Amino acid sequence: MPALHDFATWEPLLTLLRAVHPDRTRPVVGSISRTGWSLPLSRQRPVGEAMAPVQRALVEAGSHEALFVADVSPGGQAVLHVFGTSPAVEYGLRNPSPGTLVLVEDAVPEPWRRLPDPMPGAVPAPSADPALLERTLRERLPDAVGATDEEIAATEERLGVALPEELKAFYRATRVRPAGPDGSGDWEADFAELRAAESAVGCELSSLEDLFALDADRRPCPWQFAATEAVVTPPDSAVQGLVGSPGWIVFGSNGGDMFAVDLTPGPRGHLGQVILIDHEQSIGAEPYGESLTELILNGFESSGPTRRRERRSPAIARVGDHHDLADLESAAHPDLEVVRIFHHSGAPLSLAPIVGLPRVRTFTALPGTLADPLEITGLPGLEFLSLGPDEWRVLLDNGAVPRGLSAADVEARGNEHPVAVVSVVNDLLALWDRPPIPHTIVEGNLAPSDLPDS
Repeated sequence: MPALHDFATWEPLLTLLRAVHPDRTRPVVGSISRTGWSLPLSRQRPVGEAMAPVQRALVEAGSHEALFVADVSPGGQAVLHVFGTSPAVEYGLRNPSPGTLVLVEDAVPEPWRRLPDPMPGAVPAPSADPALLERTLRERLPDAVGATDEEIAATEERLGVALPEELKAFYRATRVRPAGPDGSGDWEADFAELRAAESAVGCELSSLEDLFALDADRRPCPWQFAATEAVVTPPDSAVQGLVGSPGWIVFGSNGGDMFAVDLTPGPRGHLGQVILIDHEQSIGAEPYGESLTELILNGFESSGPTRRRERRSPAIARVGDHHDLADLESAAHPDLEVVRIFHHSGAPLSLAPIVGLPRVRTFTALPGTLADPLEITGLPGLEFLSLGPDEWRVLLDNGAVPRGLSAADVEARGNEHPVAVVSVVNDLLALWDRPPIPHTIVEGNLAPSDLPDS
């Protein structure tokens, strides 16, 4: 028997938990990793001593963490449920809910699959002037070494896109390429050139070799959050509301956010405009300057992102008390993609107003908010579904789990027994032949001498 599933490994911890909570009637739920734990205990010295055998067992088993549920009777009989991790559960285990279940391996939410819409009429801004830009930089950086046409062509081949004339003019004036740590080149001179170029431009710069396209793969986001986003590009937008684009060529930063030239602008944007990608946002970008020339002449510091006006999109509906909408009737729209039902003071909701809408792909509902979970079968386009354990059990027992799902969440609220929650999770994983969460039951008795004094 592996040490992780040996009662003796857990006995010191169970003894401590029983001593600290002698009158507890509910099971004790906790998680332990190789380097820490989450338990109903203060971080006092005995905790580490009691935890050490379990952490050693995790290392021996090649596991990083374990979730456990402990039931200890007044007489000292202990029943311990130990749960391992599954590669099909995103970001390991959470309490009281497991992580997101990735039902289709390597699947990503629809916004992360979205490519830019073509804008055949897009042209550079009137202020774009590659010759003026190059001349200005050469005046500011007379000793800089620029990139050759061959080096620029090699970068275009690597990226698979033709760089805008402004960006090529920029790198012809200064390649901003510090020598590597292997000692090749004059590191001090190249680093000084980089700093001079950044001072002349007004932002931190990437070398020509470090240019990259900010596609969706470079902006990862957990399923449970990514599935609730939507790509929306209003007709008056300068930037498409994408996660990423092969035409967003990142060339610099302000130390946190990224600057890119945009080769796939929105309906009111300019080809080659400069956009800012906020590091705190998982989708979209903001217009920063209509051209690279404009920013070089006026200085990056004098510009700033043009923030999008906050407006509710019909693609996303948040229903509940203190949210955008009070009912599903108000959410019904042909463009509806994401429906989220939060706590609300009224009766459980019927899904009749949104049944049959063709674009609904994400549906989340807190436990107890639905009148009839089986109405979910009227949403044929779902790829992500988040429900409470009881609602999932209704779907499972009736053979009504939508088979088009790519990912799912079981939203437990803390009053459900974790064993029942994991049972639902594993039943869902089994429908897609995905690896289950391992569940082992360990039983034993705490010695009478270990019982707390009465």
